[in-house]
Amino acid sequence: MPPANAASASSPVAVPARDSSAVDLNSTAQLLGSSPRDLLIGASPRRAGPRSPPSTSIFSQALPVCPAIKEQAEEVLAEETDSIAEELIKVGLITHNLATALEISEPDAGTRERVATIINAYKDKLASRTSTHMGYPYNLDFDYGPLECLQKFMINNLGDPFIESNYGVHSREFEIGVLNWFAKLWEIERDEFWGYVTNCGTEGNLHGILVGRETLPDGILYSSVETHYSVFKAARMYRMDAVEIDTLESGEMDYGHFRAKLMENQDRPAIVNVNIGTTVRGAVDDVDKVLAILDECGFDESNFYIHCDGALFGMMIPFVKKAPKVSFKKPIGSVSVSGHKFVGAPVPCGVVMTRLNLIKSVSSDVEYLNSRDATIMGSRNGHAPIYLWYTLTMKGYSGIQKDVELCLTNAHRLMEMLEAAGIQTMLNELSSTVVFERPQEEAFVRKWQLACESDIAHVVVMPNISIEKLEMFVKELVESRERVKSKTCSEIHAH
Repeated sequence: MPPANAASASSPVAVPARDSSAVDLNSTAQLLGSSPRDLLIGASPRRAGPRSPPSTSIFSQALPVCPAIKEQAEEVLAEETDSIAEELIKVGLITHNLATALEISEPDAGTRERVATIINAYKDKLASRTSTHMGYPYNLDFDYGPLECLQKFMINNLGDPFIESNYGVHSREFEIGVLNWFAKLWEIERDEFWGYVTNCGTEGNLHGILVGRETLPDGILYSSVETHYSVFKAARMYRMDAVEIDTLESGEMDYGHFRAKLMENQDRPAIVNVNIGTTVRGAVDDVDKVLAILDECGFDESNFYIHCDGALFGMMIPFVKKAPKVSFKKPIGSVSVSGHKFVGAPVPCGVVMTRLNLIKSVSSDVEYLNSRDATIMGSRNGHAPIYLWYTLTMKGYSGIQKDVELCLTNAHRLMEMLEAAGIQTMLNELSSTVVFERPQEEAFVRKWQLACESDIAHVVVMPNISIEKLEMFVKELVESRERVKSKTCSEIHAH
């Protein structure tokens, strides 16, 4: 490692020497495959080709900055241009809703009663917050009471779901049942797929992109600027070159820009993340158009890999007749969905599926387990597959289709109610995510747990959100807007 006061060969910034406990910004940037400037403003690393305009997404900008790095930033800013300082100020840190700690004390005679009081109060809090949940895509309409008898068991599906390990308290039979259900949904034969129940949707993206990177080691990751942040997190973790693709007003990938970026890098394989429902606007990238463009640009199945991020809408799209079909009959490499979103579960979980012939590149024997492992986490929550199996068994494909139809219908009802109230809205054709003007009252945003970005907010209409709840939401939103309007008028008159 070069002396702390020497400039890195990849960076023009000379960082003054600091004590050994300090963080070297240049070294940290090199380790993450980034630059000091990008590290400060939370940008994604190792972009291939010309840099795209910075995204206005608060999700991409609000990355936490280590205090030591933040302190060292003052020295770096003195060496670089004033514009970086301005960017750093604009980015800031989201710290206005800091969580508090529930301290742990040594047990005494009153501990049992005190803990019972705390848990009961927490249960009431959860019930209250659940009743006004609208902004995040979680289906809270589930009842796993019949499964409570399993809570006393530590169920761990460590290792490969298809190969039992020496640990016998697992739920592999449920997990494989769930995988078979999704294999039918995504049209792949049972002897041609590999997959597992993940701990969340992000893990599914990490795994799908890892398989793509291992299949095409020199590949460039392409994904739209409205992609979930976990995709470019994967690029940072795997030190991949990445290209952000512009989007249309709807949030869907700009296919013309995608084509242009592919042409700039025709000498390298393409690893493409296709969004089956973007985070904020619920836009769906058309996998058929992506495949056609790859073909037009001279890419064949030997030098491209497609991962479909279907966190929420990957469960819904198969039941919408006019939607682009997500199917392994097409040359895609992997699909991931979240289990706790549309299906609904008391714990975060998900499913990732890929082709069996691709998994060998990330799989290895583990003698300690007496099994193989190609998962990201190793140990996996064995209760999650049981929750998914239970719901899918009780509802079936027909029950899921009814839920999809209900959500899409109620999303249109919400849009109509908002527009009738004079509130600008947007709803993509294949989506249950209703986008509208961001409310000005922070208390209203917090109460209804709205996801906001820049000047917009959204409600994701899920099976648990009734028409009555939507009516209450619109009523309170109108009242909130009136309060803001009245306050603004009063301030104007006061001046």
